[in-house]
Amino acid sequence: MNNINVVGIDLAKSIFQVCCADNKGKIILNRSLRRAQILKFFSNLKPVLVGMESCSSSHYWARELTKLGHEVKLMPPQYVKPYVKTNKNDAADAEAICEAVTRPNMRFVSVKSPEQQALLLIHREREGVIRDRTSLINRIRASMQEFGISVPAGRYQLAKWFRTDFADAELRMPSLLFDHIRSMEVRLRELEEYIKRLDTLIDTTSKASQLCKSLIEIPGVGRLTASAIVASVGDAKSFKSGRQFSAWLGLVLKQHSSGGKNTLMGISKRGDTYMRRMLIHGARAVIRHIKPGKPFYEWVNELLSRMHKNKVVVALANKLARISWAILVHDRAFASNN
Repeated sequence: MNNINVVGIDLAKSIFQVCCADNKGKIILNRSLRRAQILKFFSNLKPVLVGMESCSSSHYWARELTKLGHEVKLMPPQYVKPYVKTNKNDAADAEAICEAVTRPNMRFVSVKSPEQQALLLIHREREGVIRDRTSLINRIRASMQEFGISVPAGRYQLAKWFRTDFADAELRMPSLLFDHIRSMEVRLRELEEYIKRLDTLIDTTSKASQLCKSLIEIPGVGRLTASAIVASVGDAKSFKSGRQFSAWLGLVLKQHSSGGKNTLMGISKRGDTYMRRMLIHGARAVIRHIKPGKPFYEWVNELLSRMHKNKVVVALANKLARISWAILVHDRAFASNN
C-alpha cells in the first residue's frame, strides 16, 4: 500500500470502485468498497493524488478526503470517457479515472465549499418550483378550456382572473371541477409564497457577499445571476481568461473545422444551462432598455446595425460573463468604457 501514488474512484450511492496505481501508472489494486469503508481506506494511505468525476456527492467526498491530507481533483465525466478502454463497468471506469487524472492537459473542476453548494441547491430548488408553477398554471388553463372558458395567459393575469371572473364560471362547469380548480388555486398561492421565501434566502446571502455586490453593479447582472455565479465558479482564477469562462458557460461559438477550413456554428451550449439562461435574459433586458449614455450603448447599437437582435443578445451575454470573470479575479468594481 505504500507504493500507491494515484487513486481513481468511481462514485456511486452504496458501492464504490477504487483503482490504485503507482508512480509509473501500473495498476496495483482495483476493488470495490462500501460507502462506510471509504474514509477508513484512505485514512490508512499516505497522501496521494485522488481523481473523481464531477457528479453527485463528488464535492462532499473531495472535501472529506482533503481533510485526510490527499490531493483531490474533480474532472468532467465527458473528459474521462475517452480513457475507458473496454466495455463499460465499474472497474474500467475507475481505471479510466485513475489514468485521466494524471494527464497534464486534463481540465479540472474546482471543489465547492458547503456554503456554495447550499446556495446552489437553493437556486436549483427555486428553478424546480418555478417549473412546477408554470405546469400548474397550464393545467388550470387547459382544464377551463375544456368547458369553453378562456383564461388569460400569464400568472398575473391568472391571479386577476381568479379575483374577478372565477366566481362567474361556477355555473358553466360541474361542481366537482369547480372545487378542484379552487384547490389548484390554493396550491398555486402556496408555490408563490414558497418562491418568495427562496428569493429572500438568496437576497440575504447576496447582500452579505462583497463579490455579489460587485457583480450586481454590472448592467444585466441581477441578484440571482450574481449569487449563482459566485456559488458556481468557486475560484475564478481556475479559468485562464474571461473567454475560457464564457466557453465554460457555453456562450462561445462551436467549431467544426478540418483541413484548414474553419467552420463556425452556433454557441456550444455547454456547461451550466441555468447561468447561461440568466445571463441571456439579463442581456435581453439591457438591450430592451438601453439609452444613450448608458453602458454598452454604442457597442450594442453598432452590432444591431449589422446582425439579428438575438445574436446581439448572446454576444452581450458573452461580454457580461467576461466582465464578471474580470471582477472576480481582480477584485475590482465595474467601470464602463462606453
